Amino acid sequence: MVSYKELGLVNSREMFKKAMEGKYAVPAFNFNNMEQLQAIVSACVETKSPVILQVSSGARKYANQTLLRYMAQGAVEYAKELGCNLPICLHLDHGDTFELCVSCIEMGFSSVMIDGSSLPYEENVALTKKVVDYAHQYDVTVEGELGVLAGIEDDVVAAASVYTSPDMVEDFVKKTGVDSLAISIGTSHGANKFKPEQCTRNADGVLVPPPLRFDILEEIERRIPGFPIVLHGSSSVPQDKVSIINKYGGALKDAVGIPEEQLRKAATSAVCKINIDSDGRLAMTAAIREVFAVKPAEFDPRKYLGPAREALKELYKHKTINVLGSANRVE
Repeated sequence: MVSYKELGLVNSREMFKKAMEGKYAVPAFNFNNMEQLQAIVSACVETKSPVILQVSSGARKYANQTLLRYMAQGAVEYAKELGCNLPICLHLDHGDTFELCVSCIEMGFSSVMIDGSSLPYEENVALTKKVVDYAHQYDVTVEGELGVLAGIEDDVVAAASVYTSPDMVEDFVKKTGVDSLAISIGTSHGANKFKPEQCTRNADGVLVPPPLRFDILEEIERRIPGFPIVLHGSSSVPQDKVSIINKYGGALKDAVGIPEEQLRKAATSAVCKINIDSDGRLAMTAAIREVFAVKPAEFDPRKYLGPAREALKELYKHKTINVLGSANRVE
């Protein structure tokens, strides 16, 4: 058993409290490798933003659970080396079994998500409560989910969205004891979040998705006032990155994301954690494709992963400053 406190990590409880008081959202950036982790930490140090390092089940398998433990500890020390005692949380994204959550807690995760949203309601409640009862013994925070997000991202696959019912949230929170709740109000996983027929086109011919259901969010806030809310699938799919990828041999058709102004509006509410993964993948892939196209003789990984890391860092700085409002929240 490795305690996250030994690694210098924090859970999400104080982070979320401060975020709701300050009307901003803590970034939850997914990572799989060293370059992504370096970009996240350096971006958040430079902008003085708290951060949640987010790991999916697939990313954990890819990176190795033992390496992840030391990478998280290294992130804490790297932030200090860069001059900032950054609050860093290590979070399991979309844990689907009790056993996976237990394994992550035992390996130093400070927060876990148990996603029983695809289960019948009472089974979701029972599974979530089981994880909460275990995690709270070790002061690990737990995120649950009500409602289903469409799209594909790692091991998470859903054909259609199911909006969160405000009628269920109060009962769910009370019965499970979760510390935060992920809801479905129109966000979606992956880079192709919406079909073209679901969107309109603006004057420039760019696909514009349907707006988020802020009416549902407001009703949920009314039902569980002051309770931390989480948005998944909140990448904005920057079209400049999509264009670079397609220019240099990619085939991303009709990739469209959540408008950043809608995420900024959400961040001023009870939404205090916003998950961003696909945007990072797009930024890195665009930079790597450009190097391969412009310098076809290049074969040193540092020469294409370095620019990819820098592109990701700039993207995440933009997110903390202009979208989430989390910049300059760390002393």
